[in-house]
Amino acid sequence: MKPIKTIKDQLNRIIHLKETPKRIVSLVPSQTELLCDLGLENALVGVTKFCVHPHHIRTDAVVVGGTKQIHLDKIRGLQPDIILCNKEENTKDLVEACETICNVHVSDIFIIDDSLKLIHQYGEIFNKTKEAFTIIDTILREIEDFNIFIKNKPRLKAVYFIWKDPWMVAANNTFVNYLLKLNKFENVFENEIRYPEIALNESTVNKDVNIVLLSSEPYPFKEKHKKGIQAFYPNADIVLADGEMFSWYGSRLTKAFKYFKNLRLNLENNQS
Repeated sequence: MKPIKTIKDQLNRIIHLKETPKRIVSLVPSQTELLCDLGLENALVGVTKFCVHPHHIRTDAVVVGGTKQIHLDKIRGLQPDIILCNKEENTKDLVEACETICNVHVSDIFIIDDSLKLIHQYGEIFNKTKEAFTIIDTILREIEDFNIFIKNKPRLKAVYFIWKDPWMVAANNTFVNYLLKLNKFENVFENEIRYPEIALNESTVNKDVNIVLLSSEPYPFKEKHKKGIQAFYPNADIVLADGEMFSWYGSRLTKAFKYFKNLRLNLENNQS
């Protein structure tokens, strides 16, 4: 019997599906949330310890590890039909290990269009095309509204921190950097690649930066961290940023652009 579906994932890897997958393991938090919003919560048999949306999913599904280290035997015992990964979140070795169990789909996200294609593809794979189109349409409407809002706003020089000790920032070739551009934030570290370590000392003080974003993930920056950063960016607004809005590329995007709008309005209020 021929496969009912032949799919290319976002690394152009060919996946043959004999039937619609009924048992899913998701190793990517933002994709777990997307699956639930597509109406596939009951099909999720395995998730990571970082899958926090919806908040009860780690109780309903088996936690099989993190995004970099997994319990392969635990996944095998769940008898999944498909395992969902991401090129950035999961390692090549992890993907190859999962392929000894069942089909593995790998996403690769750099821009919004990649996100929309992933949502559409999940709709095809899991027979949820109507739900996928609803999410896609909502995201497109939100982007259109935000683009009108941001059109005449000034460009601001920005730094986006993701880690402390060592200090690390989001740079080029990241989804975060793409969203910073949409917000008209000029990333000071755009000439760097991915997530470089940077030094903070007297020689790196930058008085031209307008906004510093301290992400809530992967490092959980808090209010107490703002004062220390201010010394190196004396003229910047130091803001605790919701990392999920800047880095989760699934259905979280239906909420992200309202968040970005409020972020800009709060900056304007602080400066008035």
